[in-house]
Parts: sequence; C-alpha cells; structure tokens
Amino acid sequence: MEQCLHSVLKAVKGIQAEVLVIDNNSTDGSTAYLKPMFPAIHFIVNTENLGFAKACNQGLRNATGKYILFLNPDTIVPEDCFQQCIAFLAAHPDAGALGIKMMDGSGQFLKESKRAFPGPTTSLYKLFGLSKLFPRSRTFSKYHLGYLDENKNSEVDVLAGAFMLLKKEVLDKIGGFDEIFFMYGEDVDLSYRIQKAGYRNYYFAGSSILHFKGESTKKGTLNYVRMFYNAMSTFVRKHYGGSRAGIFNLLIHLAIWFRAILTATGNFIRRIGLPLLDAGLILVSFWLVKNIWTDYVRRDIQYENKLLWIAFPAYTIFFLITAYYAGLYDRWYKRSELIRSMLIATIFLLAAYSLLPEQYRFSRGIILFGATLAFVFISLLRWALMQTNVLSSNKEKAGSTATVVAGTSAEYGEVLQLLKAAGLEKRVLGRISVEETDNTALAHLHQLRKLSVTLPFREIIYCQGFLSFAGIINNLQQLPGGVTAKIHSRGSGSIIASISKDSLGESVSKENGYKLSDPYNRRLKRLIDAGTAFFFLVSFPVQLFIVKKPVNFLRNCLAVLFAKKTWIGYAIPEKNLPALHPAVIACNGLPAAAAGQLPTESLQMMDYWYARDYEPMNDLKMIGKTYRKLGG
Repeated sequence: MEQCLHSVLKAVKGIQAEVLVIDNNSTDGSTAYLKPMFPAIHFIVNTENLGFAKACNQGLRNATGKYILFLNPDTIVPEDCFQQCIAFLAAHPDAGALGIKMMDGSGQFLKESKRAFPGPTTSLYKLFGLSKLFPRSRTFSKYHLGYLDENKNSEVDVLAGAFMLLKKEVLDKIGGFDEIFFMYGEDVDLSYRIQKAGYRNYYFAGSSILHFKGESTKKGTLNYVRMFYNAMSTFVRKHYGGSRAGIFNLLIHLAIWFRAILTATGNFIRRIGLPLLDAGLILVSFWLVKNIWTDYVRRDIQYENKLLWIAFPAYTIFFLITAYYAGLYDRWYKRSELIRSMLIATIFLLAAYSLLPEQYRFSRGIILFGATLAFVFISLLRWALMQTNVLSSNKEKAGSTATVVAGTSAEYGEVLQLLKAAGLEKRVLGRISVEETDNTALAHLHQLRKLSVTLPFREIIYCQGFLSFAGIINNLQQLPGGVTAKIHSRGSGSIIASISKDSLGESVSKENGYKLSDPYNRRLKRLIDAGTAFFFLVSFPVQLFIVKKPVNFLRNCLAVLFAKKTWIGYAIPEKNLPALHPAVIACNGLPAAAAGQLPTESLQMMDYWYARDYEPMNDLKMIGKTYRKLGG
C-alpha cells in the first residue's frame, strides 16, 4: 500500500484529484503507519471487513470527481498513466469504462487485463486447460481474449477490478458494484451492466501498470476456489436465464468440486503427504533393489524378511528426520537439501550396518543402490510437483539470490540501510548506475544483459527517485532471463516484489529481519527444547537433588516437551515479533516472572535483539547457565 500510494501521488500531479483509501478492518497497524506519511489522503477505516464491493461503494459515495478509479493496493502506476487514460475516455463518448494493460512483478503480461463474459463453453475451455493449449484461438481462448493483441487498444467485455476507470455519469446511471458479491465477480457484473446501459468497455494498451497479483487472498486455498466459483454462479443466476443458466451452474458446481479436489490434493501433499510419498518411494526402491540383487546378482544368498523389515523402515525414518531438519519440507525445494539428507541417512545406515553382528548383516550393495534409486525417484517426484506448481523451486526463494541495486549513490545507501535492518545486506554485489555520466558503478542500467553474463546476480532492486515509475515498468520488461525485480520508492520504508502472478509477494523492511523467523532456526529451537526436556525427564532422579524447585522443574519439562512452553524466550508478551510459547527463562537469563519487573522499554529491546540475532547454540548455552533455575 505504501508503494502504491507513492506512485499514485506521482501520477495525479497536474490533475485535480482526490485519493481515498478504504481500510477493511486490517489488523497490521497499516493505517496508523500510513496516515502521517500521506496527510493529503483521506482514510476511511471500517471496524469489520465489508468485502470488496461494499468498500468500493463506500469510497464512491465520498468521491466527487468526474472520473472514478477503483484501484487495488497491490499495484504501481506510472507517472503519466492517469492523464493518458482520462484523455482516452474523453476522446471516446461511447466509452463507459476503461481497463489497462497489467503486468506482474516480473514484467509478464497478465491475461486478466482483458476478458470475455463467462459463458458455459468459454468457462469449460478454461477449466479443462484448452485455453492454455491454444492461447491465441478465438474459440478456446475466448475467456482471456487471447486472440486480441495485448499491445493494441480493444473493445472488451470485462475489465479487472484491480484497475477500473469509469465516468462518474455512468456510475450515477447504473449504480456502483453489486454488494451481493463479497469478493470476485463484482467487476464482471459491473462490466456487464455498463454494456447493458449502452456503453462500451475498453482495454487500454497505451500505458501499463504493475499488479502484484495474489496479495488479497491465498490463491492455493479451498476458500479461494469456493469464493471464486460461487461468485461466477451468482453472476450467472443474476444475468442468464432458462436452461443456459442451469447448464452453466451445473458446470460451475462440477468445477468447484474438481478444483477443490485438486487444491486439497496439492495442500495435502505440501503439508502432510510429501514425507509419506518420500517414505513410500524409499521403501519401494529398497524392495526393488533387494529383489534384483537376490534374483540376478547374489542368487546364493537369501535375506531374512524380518531383518529387512527392520532395516528398511529404520533407514526411511532416519531419512525423514534428517530431511525435515535439513529443510527439505520447507515451502521451497532445494536439490542440495535432498542430496544432503540422502547422504547423511545412507552414511548412518552403513555405520549401523558395520556395527551389526555378522549373522545380521545384509549386502551393502542393497543399501547403496537402494539409496541411489530412492534419490532418483524422489528427484522425479519433486520435478513433477514443481511442474504442476504444487512445490516452488528454490530459485524463487526470497533472500537466496545475489542482488544489484539500480539507483544513485544516495538511493543505494538508503536501500542498503533497509537491507541491513532486515539482515540481507550481505547478498548485495554492488550498484547499477542510472545517470549517464555516472561511471562509479558496476555498470549502467542499459548494460544489464551484458553484466548478467559476467556477474552472477539474480535480482535487481530498482530505486524510484531518479528513475521514474514508468521507467522502471518499461525496464522490467527487458530484464535478462532468470532475474527477478524489487522496487523501492523514494521516501518509503520498504522494498516490494512479487515473483509471479501465482505467488504471494515479498516485502523487505526493518520489521522482517528476524533470524528467529527462519524455519530452519525454529526447527532447531524446537529440537533443543524437546531434546533437553526429554533428557531431564529421563535423568530426573538425579536432577531432583540439583535443581531448585524440582516439582516445578518436572512440570516445566513436561510443558516444554509437549510444546506448551519454551526454555528460552521473550521476557514480556510480544505480538510484533515471531511467535513463541511462554518462556521458562527470559532471554536475559532471568526466570520469566522476575524478568518482567524490569523497565518495559528495556525488555522490548532485549526481546527484539533476541529475535533478530537468534542463534540456536545461544539457547543451549543459556540452558546450561540457568540450569538450576529451570524450575521457574
């Protein structure tokens, strides 16, 4: 929102304009943050989430302009955008509304910029993927009007609610958004009513905006599927009659179930099913190798099934534990984590094998070839899941790539400060100059392609200041392959990005530089908690004579083991820091109850440092130092 408003204020210069922001009961403190920064903007704050349509109408009732623009907060507009769009509408008396060419955060065209009304066959072609197979077909790609040139102005049916510019006189005649739509479908309905009133909807390619698509909802959820297709069903019931509506509604409900099954399957695999699939592939691999080994390599040897039933599951379990702590089941897939997990599990099994008595051993070849086949199978599974967007490649992972910054020396320094606060400054390789006479940088902006051949950067941060928003948007479309982009507006306290239309965007600010947020560190913290608690419980008869308050110590051990508490944590409750269970010992080494008696500001700063600079080994050291006080 901050970046969006910076771009909007640039774009309204020279135009008599008012800007209204409707806050639908946000809970992140954004309005309190934004109001002092943008005193000229009128903020309307709701105490509940009214939905998209009602909130837009709320703004409409307070607006006085000749033209009304409904704009999503996850957008960036170029400086000349509004002037060009208004000029186009003024030159077309038959126009009721205008949409614009939209691109995602990587500069790729968004097909949602122009659409046809949803009909039975149109929707069917989209649902079953025919529109993707034939993206330029007048028949199969009608939903996104793929046969129309994205770089030419066109008359279209549906405009996207993310950027919808209308004449106020048209809205006075037909009304605003229909509030029976909570989210999705309201833009289709309004576009339909504009045409029914005798006006035309235009797609305008003379300017383009960035739309970090996917920020308003999590698109991979069942809730998204339900909301989207129910909105389409509402539109059909409202505007289509007779058998056509019945057929379309039947198709929509089939689509809801079809998409819901696909979404549920993908979510299950991401959250729970992936380790189960890996376990199955490992067991199958060892079973296949064992049969091949005994049938074709060592026919003279027969292995006892009960031995194999112990060895193979043991390897599988150890692999899953190793993979979990190596990060293989994080949101992002990294091939090195799979290799590391396989190597550690294989070495462990070979070591255990060497310690077994001779009569309990089986072939090391089965272990090695079984592990190799399992690696191949799991690699193929990850490839298939990435191709179907169930998993994301580590190439898309924020913070994992070398970065260059395009801006002046002063802008470069400002960005470095933000990255330093977020703990990301080490990945910056240097500066890209934006001034023609500046020869003090790695290269000039127009030399990016040449530079990408010799310097292994995979991310660029554009500084808006000397560069205009329009210049950034144009340059985005010329980025070398494999390079992603972020944007920092002059005067803002953040850097934003969205890798693609299918993934939620990333923001970088001083608030997200917490090492404690890293999934790897959080897993290690939990491992330390559970491991030490288990050790203390097993050795409790000894601890009974050493620790203070042994009964409380026993209670704390159980609470930590079952994830009700953590040994080391915050001194006071912190809602703006990474979440932790209540602490037995505060991060300053005092029992949590005693730590709270110190000045609040000091405790807040101490907790902030603990979250920002978290190191798992420090928890172990603190547990050792405060060992006798763990009774609380």
